[in-house]
Amino acid sequence: MTSPPPSSATRRELWAWCLYDFANSSFTTLIVTVAYSVYFVQVVAGHLGSGTAERVWFWGYALSMLVIAVLSPLLGATADRRAIKRPLLILTTLACVGCTALLATVQAGDVVAGLLLFGVANIAFELGFMLCSAFLVEIAAPEAMGRISGYGWGLGYAGGLASLALAYPFIRGGFAPTNLDQYRLSFIMTAIFFLVSAVPTFLWLRERAQPQPRGPGPRSWRTPFLRLADTARRLARYRDLSRYLIAYLLYTDGINTVITASAIFANKVLDFSPADLIIYFLITQVTAGLGAVWFGRLADRMGAKRTIGTTLGIWIAVVVAASVVTTHAQFYAVGLVAGAALGANQATSRTLVGRFTPAGRQGEFFGFFSVTGKFAAIIGPIVYGEVTAWTGNQRWAVLSMALFFTAGWWLMQRVDERRGIEAAAEPH
Repeated sequence: MTSPPPSSATRRELWAWCLYDFANSSFTTLIVTVAYSVYFVQVVAGHLGSGTAERVWFWGYALSMLVIAVLSPLLGATADRRAIKRPLLILTTLACVGCTALLATVQAGDVVAGLLLFGVANIAFELGFMLCSAFLVEIAAPEAMGRISGYGWGLGYAGGLASLALAYPFIRGGFAPTNLDQYRLSFIMTAIFFLVSAVPTFLWLRERAQPQPRGPGPRSWRTPFLRLADTARRLARYRDLSRYLIAYLLYTDGINTVITASAIFANKVLDFSPADLIIYFLITQVTAGLGAVWFGRLADRMGAKRTIGTTLGIWIAVVVAASVVTTHAQFYAVGLVAGAALGANQATSRTLVGRFTPAGRQGEFFGFFSVTGKFAAIIGPIVYGEVTAWTGNQRWAVLSMALFFTAGWWLMQRVDERRGIEAAAEPH
């Protein structure tokens, strides 16, 4: 399968690709992090008691990530073979939007329904994110990937800011019985924001890949599985990609868990109200957007590997500091730094995978990239939930994430960025 040169992408199409990050950030910001996660722990599963409610949430989140880890490479391979990334992107987005809106029907005690609806929404969200990321190799030249990816993440944090601002009137009243109906409207608002903001992506992002010939007879259905097996065997050839994926698995474990747990930590440990959480994440979204854009450009100059290593050093300092904070002001300060490190790391990680990806295998390689991140999102949340349940203290759970960042940094030192880029350019 071949793709036209990246120079064929118009400025409008580049903006359309970046705007998907603007659109989907509403889900990660409000559903995964700020609003629904806290609502589930405090209201839906509150009757289970502190510690148990958190454990149920993190196990539910981890199980949804396990499903994503299984589906991502298969969907990526199918999208490559049949050249259907764009229609699959639209389908997964609509599924996420629909289930997000239905979260407004989840009441106190609806633990199973609340987890199932969230799980399906999260699976659809992550698959859509993987499919959209796979377009990066088609629309951006190698020397511009860091910049374009950074713009996407930067717009994503702008979308997070916008969705938080729109949600504030619904959430500020907290979990008072008289405000719960209003609070649940924020989930519907999130769905509408995601759908409307994704329309430019649906309209303007082009499918450049060409379908591959179907295999004869009944063997054709096996093509995605056979190609995945072939890619797994060939990963030995892409040794720097293999090493990087292991490092990514470890450090993303920490990042995903901190993102998922931050609002719950602030609410339960530091007594942040829902209104306080909105203000906190409004502030951190600004530094995250600036970090994504600035470090994305920096990655084009000094290399993605060195940039990622720098962000991991910052993350270690962040979780150590977060484990000892006692005031709102201190947590705000830690959040500002964490936001910058988050945006920088996410933008640069996507860039490095793009540089290590051979032409024609974008969906498949980004599928493996997605799988790595999703397995990370299985282990970390479980560790966080279990440490919280065992110790009765989320501070120890936060501190445990430093182990993931340290191990990821150590493995990143064994990745040769130039060699990985050269391997991706060789005929395959």
